[in-house]
Amino acid sequence: MKIDVVTLFPELVDAVGQHGMVRQAIALGELELTSRQLRDGATDKRRTVDDRSYGGGPGMVLRPEPMRAVLDQAKAAQPMGKVIYLSPQGERLTDAMARRLAQEPGLILVCGRYEGVDQRVIETAVDLEVSIGDVVLSGGELPAMVLIDAVARLLPGVLGHGASAAQDSFAAGLLDHPHYTRPAEDAWGAVPEVLLGGDHRAIARWRMKQALGQTWLRRPDLFQALTLDDEQQGLLAEFVADQSGNNT
Repeated sequence: MKIDVVTLFPELVDAVGQHGMVRQAIALGELELTSRQLRDGATDKRRTVDDRSYGGGPGMVLRPEPMRAVLDQAKAAQPMGKVIYLSPQGERLTDAMARRLAQEPGLILVCGRYEGVDQRVIETAVDLEVSIGDVVLSGGELPAMVLIDAVARLLPGVLGHGASAAQDSFAAGLLDHPHYTRPAEDAWGAVPEVLLGGDHRAIARWRMKQALGQTWLRRPDLFQALTLDDEQQGLLAEFVADQSGNNT
């Protein structure tokens, strides 16, 4: 997969490619990450890329001409790349979206700054607007890095263990179950006994019960979208009963 990022701060984007799963994806040849300096599309000596907003108001707006010039360069490098603008007005980034985007041949990410990008660019050149949540940031670079990481870890071979991505939070519409490692007991508590016994069926059952219960407790919005089978309904009932017992 190719990912191009149009940005005023290429050094921010380049940094994400030097660490963790993104670096692993690049090393495996599964990901090619390129940052493109927006100022390279400017035509004046000062390399100006922004201007005042028509109609007045505070802040500057990224001009369409430099943005189009750099987008044209990115599209020439990957004609099939989906153009994504990181924007508070966009569709919320989810695990399901990341999985869809990981199937694309390439992505071209547009990072806004100041008051954003001229609307004409969004209407004529952008395929999808994406938001990482209801929060205001200084620019689109951090959301772009989040999206890159979410997609890169889903590329073939990147996680190492084939089941890792399938077992992560949200992969089945559920939050993940709790995880434990050595020691089995310390001053902060003990590992649940079921995880120590080696009964893989019992462990799988416990993990599903915890995933269902944690989603029910913490993310009712996710839980409402689930359709539970009889076994899952029984596991959730056990979890609720356990919670009631712990609170008495």
